Amino acid sequence: QVQLVESGGGLVQAGGSLRLSCAASGRTVSFNVMGWYRQAPGKQRELVATISSSGNTNYADFVKGRFTISRDNAKNTVYLQMNSLKPEDTAVYYCKAQPFIGSVANYWGQGTQVTVSS
Repeated sequence: QVQLVESGGGLVQAGGSLRLSCAASGRTVSFNVMGWYRQAPGKQRELVATISSSGNTNYADFVKGRFTISRDNAKNTVYLQMNSLKPEDTAVYYCKAQPFIGSVANYWGQGTQVTVSS
């Protein structure tokens, strides 16, 4: 059974950095698209960044120039380097993995809390 486990969240001051990791288990074949989403209290879950199996990336406008997504296909792991963090980045960050092209059923992690203090 496939499981995604996020790690790396925590409390950081504004302007600081964090690196999130999402490790997938139960699957030996690389996922198609992997990505990070976030959900702040009282708000809908929103896309942060995605990366394809070939390394093509896509970012939400509000993180461009501050966050970098990367992946290690051999480890089925995706990362999110977050720099210049702002209080409005405070949210639970979730990892998502699409098993293959065209799949509508995706895997989600349990989330990791990121809190940015002002």
